Amino acid sequence: MISRIKAISYYLPGEILTNDDLASRFPDLKIDDLTRLTGVYERHIAAEDETAADMAVMSAEKLFEEHDIRPGDVDFVLLCTQWSDYITPSTAGILQDRLEIPQSAGALDISQGCTGYIYGLSLAKGLIESGSARNVLLLTAETMTKSIHPEDKSNRAIFGDGAAATLISAEEDEDGPGIGDFIFGTDGSAYEEIIIRYGGARYPLSKFKAEDYKDPFGNIRNNASFYMNGAGIFTFSVKIVPRILRELFEKSRSAFEDIDFFVFHQANQIILETILKKNRIQPEKSIIYLENVGNTVSSTIPIALYHALKEGKAKAGDNVLLAAFGVGLSWGGTIVRI
Repeated sequence: MISRIKAISYYLPGEILTNDDLASRFPDLKIDDLTRLTGVYERHIAAEDETAADMAVMSAEKLFEEHDIRPGDVDFVLLCTQWSDYITPSTAGILQDRLEIPQSAGALDISQGCTGYIYGLSLAKGLIESGSARNVLLLTAETMTKSIHPEDKSNRAIFGDGAAATLISAEEDEDGPGIGDFIFGTDGSAYEEIIIRYGGARYPLSKFKAEDYKDPFGNIRNNASFYMNGAGIFTFSVKIVPRILRELFEKSRSAFEDIDFFVFHQANQIILETILKKNRIQPEKSIIYLENVGNTVSSTIPIALYHALKEGKAKAGDNVLLAAFGVGLSWGGTIVRI
């Protein structure tokens, strides 16, 4: 028995923030230079009353409709989000009910960001290949823009909101591996590189007041809003990918030449271009899909993979390497047979 990605769909909220909108709001913003670095021209913004759970439901309903999938066939729900509806109970359990998935299904939240899709695939593979489930619905959903200070022009230019739904199913082992081996890594000593400091148990908002400050680049932030050390994350990202590739090839007993296509976490344009160049990956063997969506955190890989398949860049039978890196700091990768 193997596990295989059977279908992917995704949802983007209706409001769109364009680069023209940002340039109008921030007249001193060098929008052309910023666009070249980020690769983003517009991003979708969740409505004020729209949560990550709402977007996850929309992506799942699209998956069911577009691929003729019955909710009754799902026997486990995995939700990857950093923006749960409640502290408790788990949001995945609420989605089981909203999506009319049987009560016999398991449901689990994963609090992970940029590497969340890789973590979710690993858990789905384990559930299936241990015999605990046959059809796992993996949902990734982030309302990232709600955490960014309105005057933080840098991060507002990078991130967008969105959700993706992936069905991972059991298959007889007829065509070789579906979802292959995984590698993971964590450097918790660098947790402050990407952080929202106030609002959790360590610094509850009831006791700590978040005061605005201006960074050296003119962005307004506070400790209750999203912070990212852009330069540090750039260095980390381009350094960690060669390690991901090396460890993944060693563990899977494969080589660079065995990979037909690469899908990396869509952090930003300059990071992805540097990764491709540094690892000697031809641009046609990978995808950069940021222009109309921005960095959607845990949903970037499934959205990019969806478009790689739709555009014929990746096809059935291909070995596709998936790799992610980011908040934590964390990283991970796997090779899937489409």
